[in-house]
Amino acid sequence: MRITFPYMGSPYMYEKLFTLLGHEVITPPKPSQKTVDYGVKYSPEFACFPLKVILGTYLEALELGADTIVTSGGNGPCRAGYYGEAQKKILQNMGYDVEFIIFDEPKRDLKTFLGNVKKIKGNNSWQQVIKTVKTVYDMAKSMDKVEKIVETKRAYECNKGEFTKAWHEITEEYRKIESSEDVKRVEKKAIERLNSIKICEVPEEEKIRIGIVGEIYVVMEPSINGNIEEVLNAYGAEVERSHYISEWIDFNLIPLPSYKEKEHQILKKGDKYIEIIIGGHAKQSVGAIIDFMERGFDGVVHLKPFGCLPELVSQSVIDKIMREYDYPILSLSVDEQMAIANVLTRIEAFLDVIKLKKHRKRIAR
Repeated sequence: MRITFPYMGSPYMYEKLFTLLGHEVITPPKPSQKTVDYGVKYSPEFACFPLKVILGTYLEALELGADTIVTSGGNGPCRAGYYGEAQKKILQNMGYDVEFIIFDEPKRDLKTFLGNVKKIKGNNSWQQVIKTVKTVYDMAKSMDKVEKIVETKRAYECNKGEFTKAWHEITEEYRKIESSEDVKRVEKKAIERLNSIKICEVPEEEKIRIGIVGEIYVVMEPSINGNIEEVLNAYGAEVERSHYISEWIDFNLIPLPSYKEKEHQILKKGDKYIEIIIGGHAKQSVGAIIDFMERGFDGVVHLKPFGCLPELVSQSVIDKIMREYDYPILSLSVDEQMAIANVLTRIEAFLDVIKLKKHRKRIAR
């Protein structure tokens, strides 16, 4: 098998999993305008934006020689659950002979899940598979931990670009790991390096903290969302996302209640506004907004792909939350027509509103 996968956030974790299991891996190129153009050209017009970009990613990987696509499924009535079948049919109609291995939650169909694991397992012993999975899981946890430090400290860097440069170089070090011990070593060096970068002191009352919520793909893939985290950091705002890959693994793939506690808490906070799971991450988006608000974040950016029905529902709820709590929330629609200049203007206005609110609050004291 020559395996490829969707490009979402850092691809190195997925790449490492299949490489350590002895497969030939075709790492897809980072999504670009070419990727988007491919996806838009061959996808149904009504399809949501992530489907189009992911299809474009597959086409680029197939051109590089991939013959097997490994991906995850979707929850509830969200169309993400049909991505694999829809994309498989599109690729077949284009003349590609490609195998899809789609991992849904084990509780939905344990037999199929285990069958997919056996396909990926290859000739490795179960002991080797478990060791590999642990290494990659530790890598995901570690990379998310280090990235959160970047998302916070980059807002205060004295020399613009230092944290971004360091993060890119750190991810390359993670790419070389072979064991959990390597993960610990790389993490230690990464934190030491980030702590060595000079940051400018900002009074606590002037710091701005922004949460990012929305559909998981557009939240986690910077090449699609206009590098929203880096942009907000450049404006002096700390950032935290509602989605990190290690937390997705905890909730969806590990069958232990203790690993699901945080996600259940988020879902519970959304109960007041959306009582049931309607698919995608709509309820999580609403619950995450309430969570960010309760934790003292100054505002939230809501990212919704064009054509995403669950996030359209959450949008109507978000308008209610803004009025009810007088809480700043900026909703941005992400698609192939997204104009970066317009987004920057809206972000600047959004941050100005937050600064004004903080100033008035200080005066009131």
